[in-house]
Amino acid sequence: MFKAVYLTKENNQFSAQLMNFEEAQLPVEGDVLAKVEYSTINYKDGLALTDKAPVVRKWPMVPGTDCAGVIESSGNPEYQPGEAFVVTGCGLGELHWGGLAQKIKLKSNWLVRLPQSMTTRRAMAIGTAGYTAMLCILALEKHGLKPGDGDILVTGASGGVGSIAIAVLAKLGYRVVASTGKLAESDYLKRLGASEVIDRALLSAPGKPLQKMRYAGVVDSVGSHTLANACAQTKSYGAVTACGLAQGMDFPATVAPFILRSVTLYGIDSGTSPMPLRREAWRRLAIDLDPDKLHLMTQEISLPQTFEAGREIVAGKVRGRLVVNVNVF
Repeated sequence: MFKAVYLTKENNQFSAQLMNFEEAQLPVEGDVLAKVEYSTINYKDGLALTDKAPVVRKWPMVPGTDCAGVIESSGNPEYQPGEAFVVTGCGLGELHWGGLAQKIKLKSNWLVRLPQSMTTRRAMAIGTAGYTAMLCILALEKHGLKPGDGDILVTGASGGVGSIAIAVLAKLGYRVVASTGKLAESDYLKRLGASEVIDRALLSAPGKPLQKMRYAGVVDSVGSHTLANACAQTKSYGAVTACGLAQGMDFPATVAPFILRSVTLYGIDSGTSPMPLRREAWRRLAIDLDPDKLHLMTQEISLPQTFEAGREIVAGKVRGRLVVNVNVF
């Protein structure tokens, strides 16, 4: 017997509750049976838990984009019982039963072995949000940006992606400008490593196609006018990474930054990134993310608390990261 968050939708009636299941009730897909130790609440999970967006594509569903735990049995000889792993994305919580449960079945080609220095709890303090932040940073590095090239703008700074991006970029030596709608969190953002904090209102309204050049690179989790203005303020041959849509899915911009300043816009899809990139991102997170900074931005909750946490993260009331201990009630 194990517990899981269970989402159903019939005749347009949505329900989210904590349920008991037998192992035999797990979907047959997957060649690995695992015990989940920790999960997390990302923005996408909040949308699923509140039915605010069509995240779930197959009903009924156990939500949870991420999980970390220990393998109990494996049909793949490359993965042995007792090994610790992390899984992010791969359709969990959308097409496949996800991580907000005490047990899970997974496909072995989704698993990333945890770096030796990383616990399952730390992996979920990072989660998809931190993994996405690292993918953005890897893209900026691949573009050729270096700490001396100029400021890096991080939007949605007090959220999970933003918080981890700030901490990693600062440790790597970049000067970070944090954009937030929560100026009361300025001290928190500076403790993470931000050199400057600006009001998101400076970026969130419609702006000119080309603006004063300021940023060498951008990590944007907001989208809409914020992303358009970030592109318009990026220096020639700079790079912008887009990984979220907290303000909106629209992109009300022109081609001007791209054809007149050679700005490059990188789309970051954390859900389906190839395994070599996944392994590299987790390897770097084990090295370049200060555990003390991660602790500063992390709050632990229990499985029953995920319902309220889902509502709060969608309402923009969550700072940093939420770790779900699925074995605490």
